[in-house]
Amino acid sequence: MNANTTRVAVEQAYPGLVAAAEAAMSRAHAPHSQFRVGAALLFDDGRGDRFVPGCNVESDVYGLTICAERNAVFAAVAQGRGHPLAIAVIADTDEPVAPCGACRQWLHECDVERRLRVFLLTRRSDAVRECGTDELLPEAFALDAQARAARNPWR
Repeated sequence: MNANTTRVAVEQAYPGLVAAAEAAMSRAHAPHSQFRVGAALLFDDGRGDRFVPGCNVESDVYGLTICAERNAVFAAVAQGRGHPLAIAVIADTDEPVAPCGACRQWLHECDVERRLRVFLLTRRSDAVRECGTDELLPEAFALDAQARAARNPWR
């Protein structure tokens, strides 16, 4: 992962993306862990809102908890959005937090065109980690490429 990217550079290259992820984080439901995460996918598909947010939502049954990244992906699929350009993931931690394995797999599967930029941020500093989905999940599990392209969730 590239640690040379700055928060200012991300905000200049993708205006509103970090703010959308921060707004999503403020809506996180984390009564057990108090670990709030926000994510926002950026689209340039000509539709109204360029951002689709997601936040983590915890359940008393921990296995039913859903992460911010998957919430954003599922909402975007439900809206019939095009291919995302970038995702910002932010938490109130000392260092940027990487997505869990399930979120890495989903982001990799949805990034059929291998152009999604992943930005991991923290509210406590300007630290940013940037990568693509191949870097985020090297040697990802995948069915053959043709089958994956046929199942492309992005419309």
